[in-house]
Amino acid sequence: MEIEIKFRVEFNKTKAAIESLGAVFVGEEIQEDLYFSLSLPELLRIRRIVNLGRAFLTYKRIEDSGKNEEFDEIEVEISDFEKMREILKRLGFEEDIWVRKRRLVYRLNDVTFELSEVERLGAFLDIEVMSDDVSYAKKRIWDISRRIGLRKEDVEPRLYQELLHELEDKT
Repeated sequence: MEIEIKFRVEFNKTKAAIESLGAVFVGEEIQEDLYFSLSLPELLRIRRIVNLGRAFLTYKRIEDSGKNEEFDEIEVEISDFEKMREILKRLGFEEDIWVRKRRLVYRLNDVTFELSEVERLGAFLDIEVMSDDVSYAKKRIWDISRRIGLRKEDVEPRLYQELLHELEDKT
């Protein structure tokens, strides 16, 4: 199971804090995520990692609606983003919203840091642990988050697509 907590952050300060822990830089990804209209707690997206020439189809089921920290996830690499997009449309899935971001990925043992600049939304950090032991994973995430100066007040429980829809509703 994927356990992650998302924080609103200041990009450069958080990058320096992650690096000060000794986390290993894995790489940079320019991501374009196309989400399809499904009722929560289910999510379906196609992700294109532009700078790496890779694409993925991902299904997620949120196991803790409202907090959005626990996900049952199935992901498969696909060879053609546009063809998969067309298949899903022909199957009746409606396109919902695009989420575009620049992401820096770091690892420290069993912890993954995904520091993102999300178009129209700002900077976020996802701290993730893959584990079937939810309590262990959350404890690990909170121990690490405190070491880089993050607090409960910094948590952003809403999904990126929810935040973008809220922006659209305001305009």
